[in-house]
Amino acid sequence: MIILKKVADLNKVVASIHKTGKSTGFVPTMGALHEGHLSLIEQSRKIADVTICSIFVNPTQFNDPEDLKKYPITTDQDITLLESAKVDYLFLPTVEEIYPKDSPKKHYDLGQIETVLEGAHRPGHFQGVAEVIDRLLTLIKPSYIIMGQKDFQQVKVVTKLIELIGSQTKLVTSPTHREQTGLALSSRNARLSQQELQQATAISKALLYGRQHIKDTDPRTLEQEMSSQLMAAGFGPIDYVAICHPNNLSPIQQYQTGMDVVILVAAFLGQVRLIDNMLI
Repeated sequence: MIILKKVADLNKVVASIHKTGKSTGFVPTMGALHEGHLSLIEQSRKIADVTICSIFVNPTQFNDPEDLKKYPITTDQDITLLESAKVDYLFLPTVEEIYPKDSPKKHYDLGQIETVLEGAHRPGHFQGVAEVIDRLLTLIKPSYIIMGQKDFQQVKVVTKLIELIGSQTKLVTSPTHREQTGLALSSRNARLSQQELQQATAISKALLYGRQHIKDTDPRTLEQEMSSQLMAAGFGPIDYVAICHPNNLSPIQQYQTGMDVVILVAAFLGQVRLIDNMLI
């Protein structure tokens, strides 16, 4: 694996790859890697000739400075994992490389998707996501960008972004990777105690409960029941439990047989905010 820290070096590598006509898979990360990230890399290696991974803790998507300070940094361990996963190139830039002083600040017309759920609770978050993904896609011009379903709304935002900037990159969504307990893998799990890791399984249990009862329970009532389950397990505050249409994340008013549904959850366990979702 070759590590690139400068945009100039990345540009040379990308140009040489494109000259060969080889396809590229790109996996953007913020580090603190786990098996979920490695599953994205495995997906990339299946569909592309060359896999490029990035590690960049993007400051513009943190609406809470304290959350940014607490984000786990495990770069040496991450590099070892990426080498074992047979990543071809790791892009490991500084903030100055991604956001040069003379770079113009953009605003992205993401529509309703950035105003609800995560967008409502983390103002500016998706503008930051769009900004960094725009920069990375412009630099790398990958054939594919591979992202995880766990960040369901983020995937929707990147889908919209690709359309807005006219990128030829295809977005590939990989299923959420889970522990045997059902807990979705997340870099933030590293901040949970052993007891909290056990409590955290209540999220996946609540999602399964939602899937089981969507056909016979009013959506708003079901959301309340799931919230109560999370509170009973020690979660709180709960930012949202939402039963939505997957295409635009608008609330489902009444379930109909065969309808596509996504249930999304964001809640605090102690000082750690966890998110998860389930497609039905």
